[in-house]
Amino acid sequence: MDKKNALRAGVLAAGTTLMMLLMSSPALALTPDDGDDPGKGLNVAQTLGLYVAAPLVLFGVIAGLVMMLDKSHDRKDDTSSNINVRAKAKA
Repeated sequence: MDKKNALRAGVLAAGTTLMMLLMSSPALALTPDDGDDPGKGLNVAQTLGLYVAAPLVLFGVIAGLVMMLDKSHDRKDDTSSNINVRAKAKA
């Protein structure tokens, strides 16, 4: 029974993918539509900067702000983890 469900899921996934590819064929057209005004393309450095460096810098800035503005370390721990269970020795 498990093989039948796997086969059914595979056929469904393949069919969905095929339909998506067939429906997206106009997106691959070589002739521009009316009103298209494409600009000049990006070079490799611009592409890497826009899609790799900029998200990494943005992630770093957000993570840095979260760490700097985190106030959880200022709270006193009132749980049992800060209780000293060893008795102080008196001579």
